[in-house]
Amino acid sequence: MNEVIITEVQTPQTTESDFSPTQSEEMSFSDGKPNISSGENSEATIRRVLSAYELGKKLRQLRLKKKIALVDLGKHTGLSASMLSQLENGKLVPTLPTLARIAMVFDVGLDHFFADKRRQKMFSVVRANERIQFPEKPDINDPNYFFEVLAFNVQDKSIQAYLAEFPKLENGAKNHEHAHEGAEFMHVLSGSVAIHFQDEDHVLSSGDSVYFDASEPHSYRGVSTPAARVIVITTPPRP
Repeated sequence: MNEVIITEVQTPQTTESDFSPTQSEEMSFSDGKPNISSGENSEATIRRVLSAYELGKKLRQLRLKKKIALVDLGKHTGLSASMLSQLENGKLVPTLPTLARIAMVFDVGLDHFFADKRRQKMFSVVRANERIQFPEKPDINDPNYFFEVLAFNVQDKSIQAYLAEFPKLENGAKNHEHAHEGAEFMHVLSGSVAIHFQDEDHVLSSGDSVYFDASEPHSYRGVSTPAARVIVITTPPRP
């Protein structure tokens, strides 16, 4: 039986319209076409993220620990020894059904391949050319802002960090008000953006910052040309 690897990966897009603490974890794969701000395609990004889990190395460690030859493992899983060797060497990325078959042979759960047994201190780098820019919401024709998730490859984050771009909105343009649990912090890198909070507009310019309770309805509006660029950080609600 031949191994099936990912040959076509669709670009993820978000389903929420605000900077909520769960936004980046709730991306779904769809036919949307967000602006890709780099030369790295979605498949390459996904392969790079999966490589951090060292799936091949963990597979090899399991096999050697059980003292099973590649040929024998192939008989148990229905995969060729050559294919298993490529998986161990990281030349191929296994699909979940393949990992499930291998996990059953070694009597381990799928979490074995994704858990970090060494409990290393978190350190994750995201390069500028790896990020993808998304609109505020995929079904809005004229979004108030666009954003990039700055640490998309980290799970269980204690904060969410974004690089947002706020194009200038003409007078009369509709603001999309929203609210979410936790706190929100914004620091303007360039340009100016207005934040509507508790019936007041607050204009922030380059170098200005704001911290507020995000459970209060709020909205944003770009007021400068070129578009304002802003670092946005959200936190989960306090227990």
